[in-house]
Amino acid sequence: MTTPHDLTKTKSAISSEALDADCLSEQTETVREKALERFRVIRPFLEDSVSLITLAQQHNISPRTIQRWVEQYQEGGLAALCRKGRADKGKRRVLSSELVELVEALALQTPQLSGAAIWRKITEIAIEHKMQAPSYDLVYDIIQQIDPALVTLAHDGSKVYEQTFELLYRREAQAPNAIWQADHTPLDILLQDDKGEASKPWLTVVQDDYSRAVAGYMLTFETPTALHTALALHQAIWRKAEPNWQICGIPEVLYTDHGSDFTSHHIEQVCADLKIHLIFSQVGKPRGRGRIERFFNTVNQMFLSTLPGYAPAGFADKVKPVLDLNGLDREFQRFILDDYHQRVHSATGISPQKRWHANGFLPQMPASLEDLDLLLLTIAKSRVVQRDGIRFQGLRYIDSTLADYIGESVIIRYDPRDITEIRIYHRNRFLCRAVCQELAGETVSLKDIIRARKQRKRELKRQLSERRSLVDQLIDSSVPPSATQDSDYAPPTPKPKPKHNTLKRYQNE
Repeated sequence: MTTPHDLTKTKSAISSEALDADCLSEQTETVREKALERFRVIRPFLEDSVSLITLAQQHNISPRTIQRWVEQYQEGGLAALCRKGRADKGKRRVLSSELVELVEALALQTPQLSGAAIWRKITEIAIEHKMQAPSYDLVYDIIQQIDPALVTLAHDGSKVYEQTFELLYRREAQAPNAIWQADHTPLDILLQDDKGEASKPWLTVVQDDYSRAVAGYMLTFETPTALHTALALHQAIWRKAEPNWQICGIPEVLYTDHGSDFTSHHIEQVCADLKIHLIFSQVGKPRGRGRIERFFNTVNQMFLSTLPGYAPAGFADKVKPVLDLNGLDREFQRFILDDYHQRVHSATGISPQKRWHANGFLPQMPASLEDLDLLLLTIAKSRVVQRDGIRFQGLRYIDSTLADYIGESVIIRYDPRDITEIRIYHRNRFLCRAVCQELAGETVSLKDIIRARKQRKRELKRQLSERRSLVDQLIDSSVPPSATQDSDYAPPTPKPKPKHNTLKRYQNE
């Protein structure tokens, strides 16, 4: 029997040499821990001459097993106590390489076959060629070891494979306004539109990639266009009236998808004039826009779900609209400024507003609001300056500067969300801002004006119809009965209109 005197190495030498063994470092943490546990069992025998019988009784292990551990340790140190794996581990047994390739080929077929169907097919082929038929477990093991990327590409197609396995390049902004993202999404809420009917709105958002703060947005019932994108950018770039919404400035990069509104000539020209680098995501691969997509999910889960009229997929017919577009706009702005911008973001560890203001960041601004209007406000109309100002949409706009331009043709530009004032340009030069005195001190959108005008017209038509009905009744009551009963009376036959079959000639022919 082995004795402690057979040990030829000191305690320190054993520890250092055993732990530094190359084969030990190649083992997993679980295997190394198991070897150390075995060493702790035999240590009293090696160092304190405790008998193997006593150790066997203490640990409920056979003396022969402990003796084998001692011999292994004396021969190879701690690494020798590691459990040796199978020499053929990871190698398929019994099945020939031809059958292995056939199993993999069947597993990659479309439509996908079940493991049992593949096993039955392989068994038939093996028997037919007088080969040893594989077990179901062996066939199942071959199927499970096929590269998951290859399986995904075969069964789910290139798009799913690209979304799951292709290496991604993520653009990381290093400072505020380094990268802005812009995108649209339909909102899962029913609102009352201008006609009083239920309708779902669209949201356009411009988001700062570094801070995750919202720089600008646009709500509309219409499908997003270049105009909506321009209005959202206009709000994002210029200073806001709200003191707690200070995100503004010209971004270095604007990252968007390939929508027709983003790829429009106007947006391209705006970015060129403001020296914004316009970058589009790959067609059909919106990977880089994950942050703004996550914001849309936040809006849906934490904002819309708390409002009346919330209508996720499948519930639109069970919900009645309560809010209108203006009401949703007020609630959304409150959510952005008082909730989202102040809440700590899980990805950055700081609130969007604080991250944007960190390190005393100062944004680059356009030279003037008028220059920004000229670039972004695409709604332009030609008007002639009258003696009482400029007439537009049934309203009158006046400014003292117009006194020198009576009778001149000018271009007016306006924001359809607020037409209380218009910007006036003469020969591509900004003149002034003209204000509608009837709307002074108010914020009135073009849609409000059109809606009020239509409502007034409907009311007038209703009154006109009532008046006409009353006149018809009076006429019917004043006609004598004999006039309608005279059999000799016949209405005059209208003369037929002459037919013109000849071509019309003109003076210059």
